[in-house]
Amino acid sequence: MKKLKGLSILFIATMLVTTACSGGNGNGNGGSNTGTNAPANNAANNGTTNEVPADDKPAEEPAPAAVDLGGRTIKVAAWWDQKPAGNTAGEKARLDKLAELEKQYNFKFEFVNVPFEQYMDKVTTSTLAGEPFADIAIMELKRAIPLVKQGLILPVSEFTSATDDINNEQKLIQKLPAIAGTEYAFGNPGVSVVGTYYNRDLVKKLGLEDPQALYSAGQWTWDKFLELAKAATRDTDNDGKNDTFGYAGWPVDAARHFGVTNNAMFVNEDLTMGMTDPKFAETLEFVNRLYNVENVVKVKSGNKMDWNETNTFKDGDVLMSINYDWNVADLTFEVGVVPNPSGPNSDSKHTYANTAQNGWFVLKGVKDAKTIYSIWEQSFDVPPTEEYLGQDWLESRFKNQADIDLALKSVNGTGRLAIEEGIPDFPIFAVMDEIILQNQSVSATIEKHKAAAEAALAKVK
Repeated sequence: MKKLKGLSILFIATMLVTTACSGGNGNGNGGSNTGTNAPANNAANNGTTNEVPADDKPAEEPAPAAVDLGGRTIKVAAWWDQKPAGNTAGEKARLDKLAELEKQYNFKFEFVNVPFEQYMDKVTTSTLAGEPFADIAIMELKRAIPLVKQGLILPVSEFTSATDDINNEQKLIQKLPAIAGTEYAFGNPGVSVVGTYYNRDLVKKLGLEDPQALYSAGQWTWDKFLELAKAATRDTDNDGKNDTFGYAGWPVDAARHFGVTNNAMFVNEDLTMGMTDPKFAETLEFVNRLYNVENVVKVKSGNKMDWNETNTFKDGDVLMSINYDWNVADLTFEVGVVPNPSGPNSDSKHTYANTAQNGWFVLKGVKDAKTIYSIWEQSFDVPPTEEYLGQDWLESRFKNQADIDLALKSVNGTGRLAIEEGIPDFPIFAVMDEIILQNQSVSATIEKHKAAAEAALAKVK
């Protein structure tokens, strides 16, 4: 595949700055580019010197004493193996860096893998006991909220120093979106492409407008999305049954992502109620229209609320799906991607709900937290092996360079943190079940569950 040579260095730098400021990706994209183009000192050319007279030179500060961790183990936990596999040049370089740091600071890394269903219980019980099971632990930001409220997680400000990359250019590690107004989580700059994926082969076969062309023309809206979905839902062989469909996916995801494109959410980032916002009711009406009024959705399992409907798009007979880059590999058709369509109240900043934003956290009770964090940050200081951020990953997902360009420019980093699943007892699934499966009124359903939702938020706060 053609490399992304067309992106200038300045463009990439600008993109990374914008993404870092937006607080978006899960895997988000980040970093600033301050000072890299500063002019060189011209003293040699103009006959002047910047040297300070000997008598006025400041005393040199002594070099800091070498840190010796005495052979301790630094544990890094997740529900998958985070140790680099060594299959790529980048992974091999990081393995070498890890070994170098172990020797320099006299310690050993241990990568702890705990099954997802046991993970949060392990985090909570060990930290409450004053013996956190890991020095650095990955969590979904939404599931970290109760621990934040219990004071079991350290804010970034407590274990980082002014000279750390995270507090400067954020090329190695970036701060992730704040939780209740304070930054706790951190992660690598990365790429996450959550958007409307579409079957480009089916677009051509059915003679439909290409979503990327509509997006480029500024016409990619809910109305256009529905128009395409209806046009793609057809009985092409006249057997009385539709054999192509406009949409497939999990309706809970549809509500979240369409909500963000309409500037509304189940729960706002500051833990205030979003579900009762008229803009969110408008979103639920639109999702219900897709599933129960226009009937443009393919439901393979027979259960509209089955999460596995996220995979139905892969069958090849569905035009569009709000989906994820990790879920579109090895397709039998050419896939395209665009940002999710704009709702009537779009803020033009966010295009998807960041529902599974993972980040690293430092748990309360971790010893030598500043040193541990510094070592972890240093472990990513290896020479780049890609021409642009996420190159290997994106080229494994897409066959068309235009999709990669659009994903980097207009999708990556435009997420808005969704936290409703991190609020125990928040009635998100009860609301969606009643609207999608029982075809209940949107306004009546919201009113019915309003008190329970408010109580769930009050309990967390």
